[in-house]
Amino acid sequence: MTAALEIKNLHAGVSEQPILKGIDLLIKQGEVHALMGPNGSGKSTLAYTLAGHPAYEPTAGQVIFDGEDLMELAADERSRAGLFLAFQYPAAVPGVTLAKFLRQTINSRRQAEDPDDKGISIPEFRRLLKTKMDMLGIDHKFAGRYLNEGFSGGEKKRVEILQMATVEPKIAIMDETDSGLDIDALRIVSEGAMRLRDELNMGLLVITHYQRILNYIKPDHVHIMLDGRIVESGGPDLAMKLEEHGYDWIREKHQLLEEA
Repeated sequence: MTAALEIKNLHAGVSEQPILKGIDLLIKQGEVHALMGPNGSGKSTLAYTLAGHPAYEPTAGQVIFDGEDLMELAADERSRAGLFLAFQYPAAVPGVTLAKFLRQTINSRRQAEDPDDKGISIPEFRRLLKTKMDMLGIDHKFAGRYLNEGFSGGEKKRVEILQMATVEPKIAIMDETDSGLDIDALRIVSEGAMRLRDELNMGLLVITHYQRILNYIKPDHVHIMLDGRIVESGGPDLAMKLEEHGYDWIREKHQLLEEA
């Protein structure tokens, strides 16, 4: 059965300041959706609200994920249900190696489903990690380094994709993953995400300002967000139009519709 993330009239904000003002969006497993918009339009707020960040408070609407009310689940429960968020600025965790972090992540998920589960064995985990690192072109030495400490921007984003590959979510949200990446790093990260989409039938919500990441992560649907609302949806050509003309035309169109 294919999982879906269905967002219905979602309102949310921070410190009683409304930011999302009625989001409607349906993302199915295997689909790639791009969410574009200028700074301050609410794109990252949507990502954090869906992931369960405590600072982002939903005030109205509903989000159904794989048949469950997502808003009733804690952040860790949303993760175990199959939702993943790749951060724009991944945090460093000094003293915790990448391998230890990933093994603990796998064991936490397994033991939440079955308290008697003894966790993944070290030999099995090593084989899994090597396979995933080879798939994404990540040097095995990274497994022994502290998570994101001293990593370049590209290395941090590749490790985010490695985490995605390890936990195998049903739907992943990539929040401005292209931020700070050079062309080579962008291609590697994007190709890794697309390979996971193909192998896992994973759904992707790619949040971005720019069309360039969509040269590699090919969207099925493109949505434009302004002032806390999705104001335009279409196919890949919509992203190309934004690249060529910017956001002024959509602002003018949205303003005319509001005034009509």
